[in-house]
Formats: sequence, structure tokens, C-alpha cells
Amino acid sequence: MKLGLDDVIAAQTILSHVDGEAGRLIVRGHDLEELAGRMSFERAVAILWEGLVTEGAEDLAGRIGAARARAFGHLAPLAPRLAGLTPVEGMRVLLATLPDADEDPAFLAIGGAGVAAAMAVRGAGGNGPIEPDPSAAHAADLLRMLRGTPADAGEAAGLDTYLVTIMDHGLNASTFTARVVASTEAGILSSVVAGLCALKGPLHGGAPGPVLDMLDAIGTVENAEGWLDDAIGRGERLMGFGHRIYRVRDPRADVLKAAAGRLKGRDNRIAFAEAVEAAALAVLERRKPGRRLDTNVEFYTALLLEALGIPRAGFTPLFGAGRTAGWVAHAVEQVKTGRIIRPQSDYVGAWPAQAA
Repeated sequence: MKLGLDDVIAAQTILSHVDGEAGRLIVRGHDLEELAGRMSFERAVAILWEGLVTEGAEDLAGRIGAARARAFGHLAPLAPRLAGLTPVEGMRVLLATLPDADEDPAFLAIGGAGVAAAMAVRGAGGNGPIEPDPSAAHAADLLRMLRGTPADAGEAAGLDTYLVTIMDHGLNASTFTARVVASTEAGILSSVVAGLCALKGPLHGGAPGPVLDMLDAIGTVENAEGWLDDAIGRGERLMGFGHRIYRVRDPRADVLKAAAGRLKGRDNRIAFAEAVEAAALAVLERRKPGRRLDTNVEFYTALLLEALGIPRAGFTPLFGAGRTAGWVAHAVEQVKTGRIIRPQSDYVGAWPAQAA
């Protein structure tokens, strides 16, 4: 019996494959490194969605921009409802109001996720929403809506790299959740909301913020090894290390490390992070021999998003905004099978007493 569905095949997909032994992520026939850092989010979405949601890249950027504007019309009146909610809770509220019956639900989902993430982050900070610019590229407009200031070309490229890197990653918990909901024919927006609810859990989408908390607590390179050794001694998990699937270094870590390094003014923080990473890997090898715990995507995600001026509480909503591209594609792929996902459980409870 496979508890947690470990190694159980629950779907066939053309979207992505995670090779945990080789440390490789394949997206629609391309290694991640062929996509992330080399193209815009819109172009990568066109590749991911081709033949499922769209037939190519024709005006995909324009349709996503128009969807942001359409979503803002739905969501802006709800801004006062965000007070007192965390950003991810606010994003969940906003997305739940978007209609499954929209004429273009896949685009409304991806545009709406960007608008909802920005609104929710700003709302949690007591700030009002910023109207999208439909003519702008998605990453640049998302940064502007989040921060209230325009993004320069380097910042937009950095966020493009992040969004492409995390847009799909096999049958993870949130993607599986989205597929289960989609299999009931509940609709694309309902599937995306379900995916976000799964992503909200700290075991799935909440790790990058605590990476920065860890770096702050360590403080200096000289403190790193002792701090990390003490943390493991207390039974604490080192944030940004280890992965459920990867048995070697997460390929997304190097892509995002390079993206963070290209942003100006962050060289010292990157150098510090590299020193902490080296210390952590050495301590883990010494304290947990025979158990491979390598650097994962969250470690350099934290550095990149910090450099882009995203508050830590906004990391998970931004993750959801990027992963929506994958949730939509998986939802559509699942619906095309015409099958509802209905596994069996192994009943281990009490049985009724037998009649005499």
C-alpha cells in the first residue's frame, strides 16, 4: 500500500516530467534550462498550452493582458474585503469570485491570478489596488501592480524567469488537487482555486519566506555552521534543502540563482547565501549521512523575490500566479479524459458486530 500515493501513477500527461534521480525538469519536451531565462512568461505559456488551450502563440500576450483588465473589473470592488486577511487568503477570496462560465476561462484564470495576487498583497498592507495595463507584458505589469512602481527591464526579466521556472512541476499536491476538481467538470476557475488552497499549506508553497528568516537569523557567514548545526540538533528543518522527489540538486535552484545574480545591487546578499548554502550542505552531510538533502527551488526563490521587492507574505500568492498556467493546462488535460478521479481507500476501522 502506498500511503500518500507515493509512486502511484494517477494521470498521463504531456505537460511536464520531474526526473528526481537525474535532477531534471522537462516541460513539453524542453529541459527547463531551455525555457527559463530565455523567453517571456507568455511565450512559455504558449508552449505549455499548445494543443490544449490554444493552437499557438498568436496574440497570447494580448489575450492575457485583456484578461487582466477583465479580471480587475470583477475584483476591484472587493478590495475593501481584504482587510485583515493574509495575502494568500485574500487571493483565495478574489479568485473564488471569478466565474467558471466566462467566455475565455483559461485566460481569465491566468490574468485573474496575477491581478488577485497583486491586490491581495497590497490589500494586506493597507494599500488599494492598481489597475493593470493590458498592453504591458505580464511580468512587468504584475510587478507594477504589486509594488506601485514600474519595473525596469532587468526586474521584468527576473520575474519572467521565476514565473517560467515554477509554472509546472509534475503531479505535485496542488496540481493533483486541481486535476481532481477538474475531473468533476467543476470548471477551470474552481480548479485553480482548489490548487491555490493546496498551495497555501506550508509543506507545499510556503517555504521561500522562511528561507529569508533563516538567513536573517544566521546574520553572518561566521555564524552559519554553528547556527545550522544547532538547528539540526533541535530537530528543525533547514529551509531550502531537501525535496520529496529530487535526490540531487533541484535544477530550478541554479536557474533562479543565476536570475537573482543578474539583478543589480544584490551581490552581497547572494554571496552570503552561497556561503550559507555551502555550510548547510556540509552540515547536512555530516549530521545526516546517507540521506541526500540538496538545495531546492525555495532557497534561491527567496533571494530573487526579495531582490524584486516582493514582501515575504507575498511569495506564495506570486507562486500561485505563476503555477496557474500549469493548473489550467492540467485541468483541461484531465477533462479531455472524460474520467472522474475516484481512488479507493483501505478501510481499517471497526466492523459491525455479527448477529448471533
